[in-house]
Amino acid sequence: MDVNGRKALHDRFMRDCEERLSIATLESLGFFTAPASTKYHGAFEGGLFDHSLATAEELVDLTQKLRLEWERPESPYIIGMYHDLCKCDSYIWDIETNTYKYNPDSIYPDHAQKSIIMLQKYITLTDEEIACIRWHMGAYEKDPKMWEYYGRAIEQYPNVLYTHTADMIASKIRGI
Repeated sequence: MDVNGRKALHDRFMRDCEERLSIATLESLGFFTAPASTKYHGAFEGGLFDHSLATAEELVDLTQKLRLEWERPESPYIIGMYHDLCKCDSYIWDIETNTYKYNPDSIYPDHAQKSIIMLQKYITLTDEEIACIRWHMGAYEKDPKMWEYYGRAIEQYPNVLYTHTADMIASKIRGI
C-alpha cells in the first residue's frame, strides 16, 4: 500500500473522532512512511501506520465484543492509532546495511511516554488514554520494578490490559 492509500485509510477509520491528528501533521511526522520496528513487526516502510491501524482495529473489536466502557467513545480509536506515534522518528535507514536502525539522536528513552508527549501537542488526552498508551507494552515492560505500576494502572483503568492485548494481537498474531 502506498502513502495515499494509508492516508485514506486513516481518514476513513478516524472519521468519527473529534480528537485526531491531521493528515498534514501525521505526514510531517513521517507516520505513513516510518517502520514499526527495526526487525520485528512492521519492519518496513509504512509499517508504523499498518501496525497502528491493526492495533486500533483490534481494540475497537475487543471494545465491541466485550462491551468495554471508556471515558469517551473515541478512546479505542485514538489509543490504537497513536499508541506508537513516537516511532515516527525512532528509526533511520542505514544505507550500509540496507536495514533500519535506532535513531541515536532521540532525547526520550521511553517510547510510550514519548508518544504521550508528542500526542499532547495536538490533542487532549483523558487520564485513561494516557494510562493505556503508557502501559501498552504490558508484558514487554523492560524494568521489572515497573510491574507494580502496571498492575495498579490495570486496576484503575482495566482498558490498559485490553490495549496491550490489542497490540499483541496486531503484532504477534496478525504479524503487523
